[in-house]
Amino acid sequence: MIGTLANTSAIVAGSLVGVAAGRHLGEDLKRILMQALGLAVVVIGLQMALSAQGLIPSVACLLLGALTGELMRIERGVERIGEVLKARFASGSGTFVQGFVSATVLYITGAMTIIGCIQDGTAGNPDTLFLKSLLDGVASMALASTLGIGVAFSALSVLLVQGSMTLLAGHIAFLQEPAVLASITSTGGMIILAIGINLLGLSVIRVGNFIPALVYAGLYPLLFP
Repeated sequence: MIGTLANTSAIVAGSLVGVAAGRHLGEDLKRILMQALGLAVVVIGLQMALSAQGLIPSVACLLLGALTGELMRIERGVERIGEVLKARFASGSGTFVQGFVSATVLYITGAMTIIGCIQDGTAGNPDTLFLKSLLDGVASMALASTLGIGVAFSALSVLLVQGSMTLLAGHIAFLQEPAVLASITSTGGMIILAIGINLLGLSVIRVGNFIPALVYAGLYPLLFP
């Protein structure tokens, strides 16, 4: 669990620095920082999405996942959690929920999360999660400077999801299979791309509803080897 604890701490620390710095930044500077982060997230998403041999299975997983997530109203559920946290801590931030949802999906979506949790849980090697902590900490600074304190509360999601995956690592070792990892990476890249589009303000995509796509992406190589 040391890797997850480090990751959680990095997100909180980065968010607090971002919130403090954001108070001293002009709106134009905040906007350009958000656009820069959005572009970086788009590039990362594209790189992950195009890493697979074929995109058709990943697209199928994404479509099926979107349908499942929409029927389950996952995005709304995550938003409600954000709204409860906002009310509980009396936050006046108008972007609290957006920051919480965007950061949550960004930090728990991707192959690095899965690989890191498996390594930490099975071999006691937290190196990958330490690297992820560094990246997430920097991203938290940029996100929190514009979206506010809601970004910090995404650390709770990381603690819950990554912590659970680390503890269950002995039972989900199949995720280390190259085909499974490639499928999850490609599908996760498309979801991260959607986050980048949201950050750039080009559209409003309910990224939370795409989360089930990762489950389908993990199962696809096992069902259709």
